[in-house]
Amino acid sequence: MKHKKIIILITIPLLILALILLVKKLKTKNQNILKLYGNIEIRQVDLGFRVEGRVVKLLKEEGDEVKKGELLALLDDISYKAKYEKSLADVVLYSAQNENAKSIYNRNIMLCKNGTTSKQECDEILKNKKESLARLISGKKQSEIYKDDFNNTKIYAPNDGIITTRIVEEGAMVNISSPVYTLSLNKPVWIRAYITEKNLGNIKYNMKAVVLTDTTDPSTGKKRQYEGRVGYISPVAEFTPKTVQTEELRTDLVYAIRVYVDKTDKYLRQGMPTTVLINLEQGGENDKRR
Repeated sequence: MKHKKIIILITIPLLILALILLVKKLKTKNQNILKLYGNIEIRQVDLGFRVEGRVVKLLKEEGDEVKKGELLALLDDISYKAKYEKSLADVVLYSAQNENAKSIYNRNIMLCKNGTTSKQECDEILKNKKESLARLISGKKQSEIYKDDFNNTKIYAPNDGIITTRIVEEGAMVNISSPVYTLSLNKPVWIRAYITEKNLGNIKYNMKAVVLTDTTDPSTGKKRQYEGRVGYISPVAEFTPKTVQTEELRTDLVYAIRVYVDKTDKYLRQGMPTTVLINLEQGGENDKRR
């Protein structure tokens, strides 16, 4: 019985000590994890025609996913096509005129040199040769402009993304560069968060981060999780944005950072709130940024 009491008396302090050490270890570990809160930001681009005219076809609706190079919209191209085709015909004509002028010049060059042909006639032959060449060069340049105008009666997706806004409808008249669609690009996707000056020295470029959203993945029952990395650290302090902090913290000076998510999916949306976890014990690279 005495032995049992002795064992109990020895075991209890050991258990208490182990519990204290465990709590201390967990507390230290938690102190090395920087928790930040931010929102998803995605680059957006307004797409429009580089020429004016009437919209005849819009191929995408809001929310549609598009691939780079995919056709999105068409403008009435009848007049642009006609100008381009006429310019091609003009180039053919100017080319023939230039060849004829060169032929005449080559036949008379020796006659001009030995004085058989008058100087006035020789000057006229040379003038025609130069003018025909100038018309041909000018015609080719003009044809390139008309070709560019004709090609720009179509809008293609510059990158993979999602149509967020369809600004005009079919039949609308648009001016040069008038926005027709707003496209949210799939990449890059980043989280804008803010850190205090106290933590600024602990953050380095390319430090890995865990990004958690508030949405739950039905297949796992856990919050959706993504891998991220610190890609930008602001060199300038600013007051904490009023939209994301309490009144007590609004006057604090903080630094904006961006945590980029390289492997994204369709569940990351513009403005979505996120939680960012950064292990401060890891290293990073100060010379690499996006």
